[in-house]
Amino acid sequence: MNWKQPKVYAVKHKDDATRAASRSGGIFTALSDQVLLDGGVVYGCVLTDNFDAVHICADNAEGRNRMRGSKYIQSKLGDTFKNVKKNLDIGRNVLFSGTSCQVDGLKKYLGKEYDNLFCVDIVCHGVPSKKIWDAYLHWQEQKKRSKVARVDFRNKKDYGWHDHVETFYFESGKSTSSRIFRNLFYGHMILRPSCYECPYKSIMHPGDITIADYWGIEKAAPEFDDNKGVSLVLVNNEVGERILELVKEQLIWKETQLENSLQPPLKAPFPKPENREKFWRDFRTQPFGYIAKEYGGIGLKNNTKVFLKKVKRKIKRLVVKGGKRDSRTI
Repeated sequence: MNWKQPKVYAVKHKDDATRAASRSGGIFTALSDQVLLDGGVVYGCVLTDNFDAVHICADNAEGRNRMRGSKYIQSKLGDTFKNVKKNLDIGRNVLFSGTSCQVDGLKKYLGKEYDNLFCVDIVCHGVPSKKIWDAYLHWQEQKKRSKVARVDFRNKKDYGWHDHVETFYFESGKSTSSRIFRNLFYGHMILRPSCYECPYKSIMHPGDITIADYWGIEKAAPEFDDNKGVSLVLVNNEVGERILELVKEQLIWKETQLENSLQPPLKAPFPKPENREKFWRDFRTQPFGYIAKEYGGIGLKNNTKVFLKKVKRKIKRLVVKGGKRDSRTI
């Protein structure tokens, strides 16, 4: 039974490498480590070699690590619910992570409570159409005349946690960064219709624990904000509270105020944009380059801003390295 109001925490993993590999503060790694330590399994979303988002099951850290990071497309569940039930019925501990609608769907499928099930749902902005992602991917490959080898939906390493830049790495060895998909995503035109009426856009969620990037940390706990990532953690019931207590030794944490943590997806669904129908007509009739320019913010200003940030970070790293060399010789 979930509480009427969650307890709210700002969380950072104590291990810097774990936090660097995570999209926000590394809370998912801490929680899933606990389940794996107890001999359990973890279900979560990964990006395949074909750049589809799918749910898989992992019984070790290597498989779980594939679940880290953002995937701004809807995951394919396949037989996940059926397999979760099999694990639960033989008494194995299960952590299932996904969007709130996926967690609620799993619980309805199971039809009863399981003491060995632990659910973590994410604060979801909305789920974009896979058609847009596929078209964008193909367009990038055409531009670079090379297949995409790897994608980082939010490149925290080069641009910091606060920024949102997608980076494509190509088989040719080249890479490119932009905010095109980010702009389409936050423009809300590419979200599926049900997202505009999402019943989970509130502080109430079906998971035992709800996690997200802690947008608003500069108000809730400014001392936590080092631009390397902070997790927002909503503890929704006693199960979530018990598991969080078990992993607190791995974390730097602080209980915060709910009113300072209410990012837009915790208040209400995003309204359907007035130009959504026009966008989809254009998408069906125009090349993707037109979509990128008209709706994705492509252009000299956008690309130059990304490029300059990347150059500044490279210069900063070189200066720091140079300073360290000097200090050793003095």
